[in-house]
Amino acid sequence: MQTLVLIFLQILYTVSLIVLALYGIQALWLTVHFLRHQLVNRLRPTPQPQEDISPIQQSPAPVVWPSVTVQLPIYNERHVVERLIHACVNLDYPRDKLQIQVLDDSDDQTTAIAARTIDSWQQRGVQIELVRRAGREGFKAGALAHGLGLAKGEFIAIFDADFVPTADFLRRVMPIFLPFSHPASSPVCRSSGDAQTACIEDSGANQIGFVQARWDHLNAAYSPLTRCQTLALDGHFVVEQGGRQAAGFAFGFNGSGGVWRRACIEAAAVGGWQADTLCEDLDLSYRAQLAGWRPYYDNDIVAPAEVPPQLVAFKRQQSRWAKGSIQTLCKLGGRVWRSEWPLDKRLSALIHLGSYLLHPFLLLLLLTSLPLLWLGARPGAHIAVLSFASLGPPLLYAVAQGNLHGRRWWQRWFYLPLLTLLGTGICFSNTIAVIQGLTNRGGAFLRTPKFRLETNHDGWRGSIYRLPIDRTFVGESLLLLYALLTVVVAWQTGNQIFGL
Repeated sequence: MQTLVLIFLQILYTVSLIVLALYGIQALWLTVHFLRHQLVNRLRPTPQPQEDISPIQQSPAPVVWPSVTVQLPIYNERHVVERLIHACVNLDYPRDKLQIQVLDDSDDQTTAIAARTIDSWQQRGVQIELVRRAGREGFKAGALAHGLGLAKGEFIAIFDADFVPTADFLRRVMPIFLPFSHPASSPVCRSSGDAQTACIEDSGANQIGFVQARWDHLNAAYSPLTRCQTLALDGHFVVEQGGRQAAGFAFGFNGSGGVWRRACIEAAAVGGWQADTLCEDLDLSYRAQLAGWRPYYDNDIVAPAEVPPQLVAFKRQQSRWAKGSIQTLCKLGGRVWRSEWPLDKRLSALIHLGSYLLHPFLLLLLLTSLPLLWLGARPGAHIAVLSFASLGPPLLYAVAQGNLHGRRWWQRWFYLPLLTLLGTGICFSNTIAVIQGLTNRGGAFLRTPKFRLETNHDGWRGSIYRLPIDRTFVGESLLLLYALLTVVVAWQTGNQIFGL
C-alpha cells in the first residue's frame, strides 16, 4: 500500500514539475525572441532625430487626425476620478476630434465629484459627458458596450480610474493605426530613444485592431509589495508582450492604456464586448485576432497607473485575472487550437490563456513534497529539467529591468526573492479562482480599490475603500506553516531539493 501511495504522489509531483517547467521554458523562449528583436533593431540603421523639434513632431503624422472617443469606466473611485478626468481633458489632440465618456456605475460620492468636474470642463468647450446606466449589467464590459453605442469616435481609447495618461499619448498611438502621406511601398518607421524601431507597412496598417501601451507605475517605490508588483508587471509588458509581438504570437489587450479600432470591436466576426468572462479585455482581443485583426504593442509608449498597496486588494485583482483568464481559455481554447495559426502560435496562445493554471500545480507541488520526504523519496533526473526551466522567470525579469533602467537594473531585480514568495503565497487563493473559472461563466466583477498614492507619505488605511482580511487568510496561514514544516523536514533528512 505504501508503495502505491508513493507512486501516486510521485506522479502528481512529476506532473506538477512538468507544468512548471513548461511555463519556465516559455519565459525563456519569449526572452530569446525579445532579445533577438532588440539585437536586430540595434543593428538596423535608424534616422537621426532633429534636435529642434519635439519627439512627437518627429513621428509621422496623418494629414487628418481621426476621431477618438476616450472611455473611462469607473465604479466608486472618489479618490482618483478627478485626477483621471483632468489628465484625459489635457490630452494633446484636436479638440474637435476628441470625445470623452465617463462611464460611471458608482453608488457613492464618486458621481457627484465626477459631475462637478465634468461640468467645469464642459463650460470650457470640452466634449466630455457623464454616462450613467440603470444598473451594472455586464459590469465593465457592459459599461464599455453601453458607451460604445453613444460614442462618436472611429477609435476607442480606454483608461481605468487609476491611470494618468500623458498628454502625448494619443499623438503617439494613433499614427500606428494609420497610413501616411508617402509611398505605400515604404514602411512607417518610428525611432525611439533606446534605438528600438517599430516599422509598420502601410498596406497592413488598416488591419491593426488594437494598440497596447506599456503600463508605468505611479507608486512603484511605495512599499515592498508595490515594488514586487512593478517588477512582475515590467516583466509581463517588456518581455512577454514584447516577445510575443516580436515572434508574431497572439497576445492580450490589458484592459487599459490602449486604443481600439471601433470597426474591429463591432465586426460581426468579433462580436463586441461580452460579459461571460471576468477578463473581457483578453476575451475580446483573442476573438479579434482569431477574426484576422492584428494586435500591436509599443514598449516606448507608457500609461502611468497605480498598483494596489494593500495585500488583500492585490490578491483580489490576481484572483479576478486568474478566474477570467481560465474562463477565456474554456471559451476560446478550442477555437484557438482549430484555427489556421501556425502550431507554435497556437501553443503559445494556449499557454498564455492558461497561465494561471500554474498556481494549482504549484500548490500541488508544495502539498506532495512533505509526504514524499516522509516516504523517503529522492529527486530524479527530472529535477535537472526543472532547474533549467527555472532560469526563465529570473532571466525574463532581469532583461526587462535592464531594458528599462540600464545599469541600475539590479536595484529592482533585487526584489525577485520577495516576488517569488508573494507568488507562492497567492497560489491558494488563485487556485480557488482557477477552479471557479473552470466551473462557472461570468461572475461578479470585484473592483480593485485605488487610493491616489502619489508620494510615499500618502496613506490608504483610513480610506472607506480599504478591504478587510478575506476568507482565504486561514488557508494561507496553514499553508505557510505546512511549507515551513516541509523545509525543516527536508533539511533534517538531507534532501534539501524538496524544500526549495
